[in-house]
Parts: sequence; structure tokens; C-alpha cells
Amino acid sequence: MKKILIVGAGGQIGSELVPYLRSIYGSNNVVATDVRECKGLGDDGPFEVLDALNPTNMASVVARHNIDTIFNLVALLSAVGEKNPQMAWGVNMGALLNSLEVARQHHCAVFTPSSIGAFGPTSPKDMTPQDTIMQPTTVYGICKVTGELLSNYYTLKYGIDTRSIRFPGIISNKTLPGGGTTDYAVEIYYEALRKKHYTCAVPHDVYMDMIYMPDALRAVVELMEADPAKLKHRNSFNIASMSFTPDILAAEIRKRIPDFTMDFNVDPVKEAIANSWPNMLDDTCAREEWGWKPQWDISSMTDDMLTAVAKKLNK
Repeated sequence: MKKILIVGAGGQIGSELVPYLRSIYGSNNVVATDVRECKGLGDDGPFEVLDALNPTNMASVVARHNIDTIFNLVALLSAVGEKNPQMAWGVNMGALLNSLEVARQHHCAVFTPSSIGAFGPTSPKDMTPQDTIMQPTTVYGICKVTGELLSNYYTLKYGIDTRSIRFPGIISNKTLPGGGTTDYAVEIYYEALRKKHYTCAVPHDVYMDMIYMPDALRAVVELMEADPAKLKHRNSFNIASMSFTPDILAAEIRKRIPDFTMDFNVDPVKEAIANSWPNMLDDTCAREEWGWKPQWDISSMTDDMLTAVAKKLNK
């Protein structure tokens, strides 16, 4: 990677991936774009307003900046997508197809995040294999499975270097989530510090895979820098870091804030989505093919989250 284009840079991953990549590859070598102006993303490097559903404009940006790698981060997330599945399909698949086509025309590599949402209720729940049955019951998950297959097709058909990670729920102390089922695992830290109480929309005993943002960012770079000759898989790799329930996370917070309390007002949509997802992924292939290994667990993450969020809230 020498010249990188980030499409959908204003989202949860993009807003942190942009400065992370700029710190590695140089500020002028990472072009951030989004459908609207994004505060801060143009402060230390190039930023352009770009609608990812307009392939002509995307190709223009790629040509003008001599881009060799496209990160397509455009997506409507799981809970949001269920409110408007037609829009979710149009946005999620339109941005991916345009990224792949522009990459084909301009000889770029492509990274697109997949998700644990690509699995469904018929997938094995525990130590979900890299290669297994995938029958998601959300339009978000359907888009992710379709995206994995389409990206593999562009590699086989056109030789495009496409790579992807099936992300667990991503927990960040910098960027608020944007309508996903795992959002509670970020919100709970803010409410623990604000009110010492949190009302959770996900059932107390549902396990879901999670990852702390620093590990997620590092995983992206490590995969994209991996020797292609060692990659038996491409779209998309399971990675795992930690798996917990709302009760387990609340107990971890209570070790630091003893009077923290939590109750539940379960959202039926989020409950159905959470119950359809794996409890824990088997990430053996990522470990063997490109050396994946998480550095954060629930305890170290909670220490870091509470410290960082407290600073943001002036607590």
C-alpha cells in the first residue's frame, strides 16, 4: 500500500482508521472521503466529499490521487438496516460493486469489512468455523455474505487483490457506534460514568464476539500487508478477541465502579439479531495465514475505556 483511498471515512471504523493509516503511510498518502463533510478528517491530510454510489466520481478521485488501495467502509449496520432493508441493500452493495469495478479499471487492491452478522442461526454457535454454512436472517448479513462472494469473484475472474475480515462488534473510546446490535458494549461505559446506570437493549445472557478498536485497526493493516502467497482465504477471515454477555461486561465495570447498576428494556429486533449470531468465532485460519493475535481482553479494555471516556466527559 502506497496511496490509499478510504470510502466512507466518517463512520466508526473510518474515523479512526484514517489517522492510523496516516501515521504509518504518511498523511498525504491516505485520502479520506465521505458523502458529507467530516470534521477533522481533512486536518492532516486530503479529504474529499464523495458519494460512493457514483462510480464516475470515485474513479476520478482514484485517478487524480494515483490510488493503489481502496478501503470500502460504506455500510448501513444491522439494526438500522432492518428499518429500511431496500436502502441498506442499495447502499451496501452499490458502494462495494463500485469499489470493485473502479479497482478493476485502475488496478487497485480492495479491503471491505465483513462481520459476524454474515452468519445466521443455522451456523455453529461456538467456535464458528472459517468455512461453514452461512444463512443470515438480516439484510446486513445478506449483504456481507454476498459481498464476500462478489469480492472472491473479482479475485478469481479479474485478479483483483481483495481481502476482508469478519469483524466482531467493535468497541471504541473515540467514536460512537452507528446503529449496530453490539452498540450496547460502547454505550454502557458512557452511562456508567454519567449515571452509574445503564438500560440495555440486548438480553443479559447473550454472548457476542467483540474486539477493541486498536486490535481491529492493527488487524486491517496486518492482513493488507500479508504475503498473498500465504493467503488460502481472502473474503473473509474470522478474527476473535473476546466474547461476553451484557452481564459479564457489567460485572467487569462494577469492579471499577461498585455502585454501577444495569437493567433491561430488550429491543425485539436486536434480540433476534443477537441470538442469530455466533457466540465465539474460530480464528485459526487468520492466525495461521497472516499471524493474527489479539492484544486486548475485557479487563485491559475496560480499564482503557473508562479512563478515555472519563476524560471525554470531564469526569
